[in-house]
Amino acid sequence: MTKIYAAMTDVVLVGSRRNGGWETERRLVGSSPQGVAADPSRPEVVYCGTFDRGLWRSVDAGKSWEHVGEDVVRDPVTAVAISAAGQSGEHGVVYAGTEPSAVYSSEDGGETWRELGSLRELPSEPEWSFPPKPETHHVRWISPDPNVPERVFVAVEAGALIRSLDGGETWEDRTPDGPRDTHTLATHKDAPDRLYSAAGDGFMAQGRGYAESGDAGTNWRRISEGLRHHYLMGLAVDPGDPETVVVSAASSPWKAHNLGAAESTIYRKTGVEPWREVREGLPDVEGRTVAVMAANQDEPGVFYALTSKGLYRSPDAGSNWEHLDLFPHGYSQRTTGLAVVETG
Repeated sequence: MTKIYAAMTDVVLVGSRRNGGWETERRLVGSSPQGVAADPSRPEVVYCGTFDRGLWRSVDAGKSWEHVGEDVVRDPVTAVAISAAGQSGEHGVVYAGTEPSAVYSSEDGGETWRELGSLRELPSEPEWSFPPKPETHHVRWISPDPNVPERVFVAVEAGALIRSLDGGETWEDRTPDGPRDTHTLATHKDAPDRLYSAAGDGFMAQGRGYAESGDAGTNWRRISEGLRHHYLMGLAVDPGDPETVVVSAASSPWKAHNLGAAESTIYRKTGVEPWREVREGLPDVEGRTVAVMAANQDEPGVFYALTSKGLYRSPDAGSNWEHLDLFPHGYSQRTTGLAVVETG
């Protein structure tokens, strides 16, 4: 059964595919979800980080949730991820990022947590700053390497994309040509050492919004041909083809996030082809906040886009889209996280 976890402004919508239609339940109502992730080895286990209520776990595919890590992970939780390669017994290693920037991990399914090596001791830390709250910064994204269990990548908003080669015990600082404002970072099991970054760097310097690394973050190249919008937010890679990528984009942070002025779109790229804007089946760009993108590892060639105007699915690797009836009628909120998995 396909399960969808859509994190919105103040709720997580849990969608279940049954009898050709969708059933939707509202969970964590009144919280401020910041991200959601399912355990690749146990897809019924799901974690959600919230800005105001800490970290939550469900072990029954979203039916019920419990607070975890409250004795250690006390700051606002801004990112969560689970390693597909790093296993401890029957559990995938779970990572949680916070504001101010710190990373925590659990190797026993969320029962106990510990802080990993301090991010704030890195030389570039004095330059980290989140523009709406310049006095602080946070972990925006965590990407455990799908092939190398000890390797973990972390995006700090804003200021750095850093990595650890020892499971987070120590961290390597940003590289000179690396993205500074990565919003979404992706890896692919069939493309070892490859990183995909959708960033906000391009807002100030056009052509710098999307970047790839072929050597695990040591060197980067910008790929901008065809992009007319350079403030990138969402990103997903085809599970069946590491050369096919979709991103969501806007011309500025204001156009990306402000419901009253929003105007955003989606681009698709495959192989050496330039980026191509796609609109077939999607709602009007006007009034649409920038989408959260996702892929289901059990559905090669399929992408999902969570927008303020609804949830959309592409069955043909991002070229065409169809609306999924997951939202209550007239529902419109900012989008903060999306996970799609198959459960038993």
